[in-house]
Amino acid sequence: MDRIVLTVAPHDGAWAVERGGEYTGLSSNKDEAKAAAHKQARSLQDSGQPCQVVVAGETGFFTGKVGRR
Repeated sequence: MDRIVLTVAPHDGAWAVERGGEYTGLSSNKDEAKAAAHKQARSLQDSGQPCQVVVAGETGFFTGKVGRR
């Protein structure tokens, strides 16, 4: 079974959830769009469909340098 990817990304001057080229959950606030994506993900997972939420511009990895003392 393929994983569905929900991407929170800028769209038409706002933020939206993109899935397969279609945009939903349009909001002027990035956090509201993220909440809409997580709500969709919960629904998909409850129905047995694996999915992932990705936020454009966020990698989930720390890329800064850590200094030594």
